[in-house]
Amino acid sequence: MSMRRTGLQKEVLALYRRALRMVNTKPPAVRPKFALFVRYTFKAQATLVSPRDYAAIEHLLRRGRRQVEMYEDSKVRDCWVSAEMVQWGERNRGRVRNTSQ
Repeated sequence: MSMRRTGLQKEVLALYRRALRMVNTKPPAVRPKFALFVRYTFKAQATLVSPRDYAAIEHLLRRGRRQVEMYEDSKVRDCWVSAEMVQWGERNRGRVRNTSQ
């Protein structure tokens, strides 16, 4: 059975998919860095905001869209990844959320 999603949830997922598609346009050597950056950023922001705080979510969506647009530019060839992001990526490597109940 599929879960019904709100419009805001659909927008967040669409932005996440767009960001992951952007990763595939980057040079193969830096794709893991971009993917880690995207995954970490979305997860970190999700833990900071209440699902009921619609104003904050909408603000983060606008900010995220601008950021993805910037990174989609073909002139952007690399991104910075902090040591904290790398540690988080190592701890969460291979984790898949179980959606079947």
